[in-house]
Amino acid sequence: MRRSDREVTGLRNILAILDACEILHIGLCLDDKPYIVPMNFAFEQIGEEVRIYLHSASEGKKLDIIAKNNNVCFEADCAYTILPADEACDWSAEFQSVVGEGIITIITDEARKTYALDVFMQRYGFQGKPQYSPQQLSAVTVLQITVRSMTGKQKFPPKKTHVPP
Repeated sequence: MRRSDREVTGLRNILAILDACEILHIGLCLDDKPYIVPMNFAFEQIGEEVRIYLHSASEGKKLDIIAKNNNVCFEADCAYTILPADEACDWSAEFQSVVGEGIITIITDEARKTYALDVFMQRYGFQGKPQYSPQQLSAVTVLQITVRSMTGKQKFPPKKTHVPP
């Protein structure tokens, strides 16, 4: 990372940023043509492995690309605020972001699919144990990103220190 002063270290801290984000953008590529899609997401950490879950319709360009190339990159950002200044080139922004890459797969096993949907429902505040009808389960495709690498970055303005006169 070029700006080490903005690097967020430690998996726990990176996951805290990811947890604060609402949308994850995935980047796919087929025949040297990139394709980016914003998606709702949920995630979990199992030991040192991080899994990101996405849900989707059962057909479409995204799934066509994944069938041919399951390498994926992703980005999520939050806490974004523009910081105006008197001079044009002095403008800046506060932010937190996570960028990573991994392998994306379609979860076909019904028990694993249900489990991933449960992780989703918990992330978005569902209380209790969700129930899914067979029709609901068959209508949704659940994707899993197994994260290979991930970095976090943030920028906040320096704290102003009161200096007595």
